[in-house]
Amino acid sequence: MRFLARRLGFYLLTAWAAVTLNFLIPRLMPGDPVDLLVARLKGNVDPAAVEAMKKAFGISDAGLWTQYVDYLGNLFRGELGRSITFFPTEVSTVIADSLPWTIGLVGVATLISYVVGTSLGVLMAWKRGTWLDGVLPAATFLHAVPYFWVALVLVFVFGSTLQWFPGSRAYGLEVTPGVTGDFLASVAYHATLPAVTIVVASMADRILGMRNVMVTTLGEDYVVMAEAKGLTSRRVMWAYAARNAILPNITSFALSLGFVVGGSVLTEIVFSYPGIGSMLLKGVENEDFPLMQGIFLVISLAVLVANLLADLAYVLLDPRTRQ
Repeated sequence: MRFLARRLGFYLLTAWAAVTLNFLIPRLMPGDPVDLLVARLKGNVDPAAVEAMKKAFGISDAGLWTQYVDYLGNLFRGELGRSITFFPTEVSTVIADSLPWTIGLVGVATLISYVVGTSLGVLMAWKRGTWLDGVLPAATFLHAVPYFWVALVLVFVFGSTLQWFPGSRAYGLEVTPGVTGDFLASVAYHATLPAVTIVVASMADRILGMRNVMVTTLGEDYVVMAEAKGLTSRRVMWAYAARNAILPNITSFALSLGFVVGGSVLTEIVFSYPGIGSMLLKGVENEDFPLMQGIFLVISLAVLVANLLADLAYVLLDPRTRQ
């Protein structure tokens, strides 16, 4: 419990730091969204209209501390301001509409990547000296490949050249959104290439990390004792070696979640997928500070929550942390 209490305190402190930085960075930048809009209109804007826009976007001339307190109050009420790109829509509404697409894509792809990568790492360590060693150079290569590069290759080969899968959008124009078989099939079909991109680009970390730890674990006394007792190879591999070797892999997985989420954002941009990544691109193109600020906040908190869940899984798998 002390372990969980320490980790929870750490994540609360980190969340506060993320919220504070998210508040400070846009306000330390020169100008504001209203100034940018006025500049686009070449200054031909009535002063009263400028004040009205500042009020609509939550821009205040009050002191920084007063703005910070107001920001925290609005944050606890779920008020993230109004988007400039989708004005007068609230930022929270824009994020709520796009977040399910990102959660569905990244959640499923990350789970597949972790299960397949960890299993391959276990098998590669257990069957060293076999054809599985040929996976190691490929995993090492993929470890250094950025997400967007994999996405561009898949779009070119399978989307443009072979035309096996669509290279953009989340579902076909011919289907009507709804909980129907045709719509869900179209969503799965369009999500294939983005999901494969995330799986391929992130799986290498799981393979290399699990294999390295597994090789060390196989030399431990309890593994040798299990083999001497005549237990089956499958039981020794999974119940003794893999169960203990997976603990560091959970920690490294939690630490790499930020890179996975960041890579997923770029993947969505390449495939024009209507998730957080595409909204972030539109926010950058239109200098929509409120939208970018809201998306950065959601990404930061999502990574922290995922890391906390990984720590909870660590406690369940390693009884020593419960003492």
